Amino acid sequence: MPLLFCMDMRRDSVPWTKQRNEPCSGFLHTTGQRQCVRAQIVAPQQTLAQERSSNLASPASRNNHPVIPMLLIASLLVASLLSPVLSLPIVSDSGLSPPANQTFHPGKELHRLKRVRTYLRKINKPASPDGDIIDCVLSYLQPAFDHPELRGQKPLDPPERPKGHNTTGAMAESFQLWAESGESCPEGTVPIRRTTEKDVLRASSIGRYGRKPTRRVRRDSTASGHEHAVLFANGDQYYGAKASLNVWSPLVIDQYEFSLSQIWVISGSFGNDLNTIEAGWQASPSLSTAITILSEQYIKTDSKVSPEQYGDNNPRFFTYWTTDAYQATGCYNLLCSGFVQTNNRVAIGAAITPRSSYNGRQFDIGLMVWKDPKHGHWWLEFGSGLLVGYWPAFLFSHLRTHASMIQFGGEVVNSRSSGFHTSTQMGSGHFAEEGFGKASYFRNLQVVDWDNNLLPLTNLHLLADHPSCYDIRQGKNNVWGTYFYYGGPGRNVRCP
Repeated sequence: MPLLFCMDMRRDSVPWTKQRNEPCSGFLHTTGQRQCVRAQIVAPQQTLAQERSSNLASPASRNNHPVIPMLLIASLLVASLLSPVLSLPIVSDSGLSPPANQTFHPGKELHRLKRVRTYLRKINKPASPDGDIIDCVLSYLQPAFDHPELRGQKPLDPPERPKGHNTTGAMAESFQLWAESGESCPEGTVPIRRTTEKDVLRASSIGRYGRKPTRRVRRDSTASGHEHAVLFANGDQYYGAKASLNVWSPLVIDQYEFSLSQIWVISGSFGNDLNTIEAGWQASPSLSTAITILSEQYIKTDSKVSPEQYGDNNPRFFTYWTTDAYQATGCYNLLCSGFVQTNNRVAIGAAITPRSSYNGRQFDIGLMVWKDPKHGHWWLEFGSGLLVGYWPAFLFSHLRTHASMIQFGGEVVNSRSSGFHTSTQMGSGHFAEEGFGKASYFRNLQVVDWDNNLLPLTNLHLLADHPSCYDIRQGKNNVWGTYFYYGGPGRNVRCP
């Protein structure tokens, strides 16, 4: 005989919690509950034992053996076998027992199901063409608010933008793959790229996932395999930087290499007190190995191609920050408490679209990082007027006041895994001398001064660690202001 399971549950219990299942052979209905009848089975056995004991003392009582209770028990056992469903309580979706004799309304249930599916489609976005899944997370539940100094707070109101900043420029309606079909997250939420098991497994360790590996910071050394083609300004106090970055899909050869284009805002020294904030595009199999260390504490906005982090070569918008030269603080994107996102249209870490093509259409993204004079936090703007979020000032030591260096340009990691220079490309994969439509560029380079004014750059310096592999050329005109072309193919006849 199969055992049935029944649960003791009162009709008015709220909320419903599942009790420990117990095997029983039937059930009894009472006013407020259904009960197992195990006790009813045991009781007659006890009665029989008592009767046997009594019969030993009084033989006359042997003819008074009760028959009716045994017949009742037998009928209950048969009923339980024929109607097993009755031994299980019916529970509604809310966890409450429905009222007796409830009528099922198919039309109403279908309408409810449609509403649920519509809601789920609204908050759970479909995978983008590149396979990313974007979650719409309530703004106050984003990772930043796990920080002790942010817990319980809400995102700030918009900051005061720098004087001379034009927010009327055209910006593509869709500039990320996940939003190509017009998707966005509801107001009050922020889009966050879902981290998968594969993402973490591509990292060198769980502890280092979402962080850059530590190394000794030396601006004049490429011993770690990091090669740059950059323009930088120093010798003053800086409160922000702005530029438009040409977007490409450079070829990244090795899993542990990356190619990026970015803005650095820096303060501190080249030692362990380096502070940075970063944002831009990157192509990299794994951001956990992507490390761009300059000197001094800085903010860096960039775009990287990094297969180790994402498993593909798509150029992805990203941010980064650190206050100790990438040792224990900071992370990429929203992978730790730090950056506070305020925008429901931009998913940090998602792929950028469209991309530029050789001798074809060119596409660039505008980025600006600046220190809000009202609250002192460092804000990030994407395009013309699209606020992404901010880095709270208390995260930093040197950058709490100002930056001491601004840098723009490209960087690759050369792992020399085959014993010679990598063929990982920087920018478009073509040298600066090829110019527009062929070489990658930065244009309209500016900095923010102490009075929140956008100004042209002064005290400029160009640096190419290996100009035969990746180079840079500066220019200036009335349309693009200060600009430069940069990049290269990596390994070639001049770069063995």
